[in-house]
Amino acid sequence: MPDLELRADEAGKTAMAGADTTGAGAAVARLDRLALLGIAAELHRRTSLDGPGAYPADEIAEELGSAARHAWIPGHWLAALHDAGLVSRDGEGCYHGLHRPRRAELATARAHMEAAATALGYPSELPAMLLRSLALLPRLLGDEVGVQALLYPDGETATADAVYRDNLISRYLNGAAAQAVRELAGGAGRPLRVLELGAGIGATTADLLPALGGHEVEFYLFTDLSRFFLDTARHRFQAGFLRYELLDIARDLPAQPDKLDLVVAATMAHNAPHAGRLLEQVAALLAPGGHVILVETVLEHPQSLTSMPFALSQRDGLPARHDERAGTTRTYLSREEWLGWLARAGLRVEVDLPRDDDPLAALSQRLLVATR
Repeated sequence: MPDLELRADEAGKTAMAGADTTGAGAAVARLDRLALLGIAAELHRRTSLDGPGAYPADEIAEELGSAARHAWIPGHWLAALHDAGLVSRDGEGCYHGLHRPRRAELATARAHMEAAATALGYPSELPAMLLRSLALLPRLLGDEVGVQALLYPDGETATADAVYRDNLISRYLNGAAAQAVRELAGGAGRPLRVLELGAGIGATTADLLPALGGHEVEFYLFTDLSRFFLDTARHRFQAGFLRYELLDIARDLPAQPDKLDLVVAATMAHNAPHAGRLLEQVAALLAPGGHVILVETVLEHPQSLTSMPFALSQRDGLPARHDERAGTTRTYLSREEWLGWLARAGLRVEVDLPRDDDPLAALSQRLLVATR
């Protein structure tokens, strides 16, 4: 393991304050199970899948009263339920034989889910959000409420912090990323120029800003698609070199070729219509020897099925994807796909964490640090 990767790994573990992660895989499975059973229960209540026939996904979406832009989501759920052995699918792609969760089974799954969330370091807001999303499925599908109501109830960020910051895997990844920035920041030979894409609530920013202490910074450009996040960041962060700008990565990145020393993209690059093209654009922005910090989920877990798909729907339905996800309902690229695109963009990977034998790998979230 290269020295930088080793030190980043050690810093990530320190950020977890010695937490026991040996049960991470089992905890993830329990969170996933509760989500799948909750979806199955909803389908039994509201569709013909509780009967003897077999039905295509589009008919199930119609029975559920799905808004046009969310009509792809029930099929996405059914595919996940099929993968988990909870529904059968015939040769024509029609579904039947849906498992019917009993009340006792749901109660047990809920108890296990709450214990699993605690084991993974999630505060109470995370299991509360998962249960709230299950209760709101009819309204979410009907586009009566948006996913923002789940992540930011009453405009508060505590739930989003639980998802993106206040848990073991986020503390590990942000701590490791901060160590990488701390070591790499001195290589520019001039005041640093930093761009963060889709910074959101600043869950990663909060760890990177202290890591820049002791380095001269020309600017740290904090960008997002939503003005809500920019306003939140202005109140949260005080560094004088911070700048704020609305930015849609699906349209245009800042025109600063060969100028930036660091580009940060934490849990957002998968939103690009073409992930590889985004990385090529990022590489073009970096000065020679500049770095990209990429934090990404590399596998969709069922626990996110009641929230994340609703954030991805476009006005005309299925998210526009032009990379390996084209024509599918996949949310994320795999680790191997990200590594391939980084290489094709001329970016050399310096850090790829967590290690394969680390229990945290079960959460399928990774830190990739690469250099132009």
